[in-house]
Amino acid sequence: MSRKGLSVRTISASPDAGTGTWHRSRGAGFVWVAGVALTAYLGTAVASGNRDRVWENLSLPEDSAATSGSFRTTGRASWYGPRFDGGATASGETFDMNALTAAHRTLPLGTRALVHNLENDRTVVVKINDRGPYIRGRDIDLSYGAARQLGMVPDGVVRVEITPF
Repeated sequence: MSRKGLSVRTISASPDAGTGTWHRSRGAGFVWVAGVALTAYLGTAVASGNRDRVWENLSLPEDSAATSGSFRTTGRASWYGPRFDGGATASGETFDMNALTAAHRTLPLGTRALVHNLENDRTVVVKINDRGPYIRGRDIDLSYGAARQLGMVPDGVVRVEITPF
């Protein structure tokens, strides 16, 4: 079918005469994909209009606990050092194995925490600048410098009390 030199293709679904199965023309798939894309775009546009109000009252439990000073936990501490020295931390800082820093899974980056070695009664204040530890049963990964101050370097893993402030 043509009109003024332009060809017009019809879009329809009809059974194939030889096999009795239904076939869709190529145009129907494009219309379906375009409809899904438009719906996704409109959903995103509507949701982004309320973005500021959604995050306004959101607070994580660990944020309020860490700032209240009442959060205190006991667990196991390990240390990391030479293999990671000079690499990037989760906060974007360069890891210095001799600095007094630590990695924790949930405490906000930049939080200061008092770490108390329950086996020898030594303490150190560290800055949380990384995420970890990634070994089950460990609660905090201390830098080599912090571990040295706690007297835990030869042991590797000790029981500690962690008090953020």
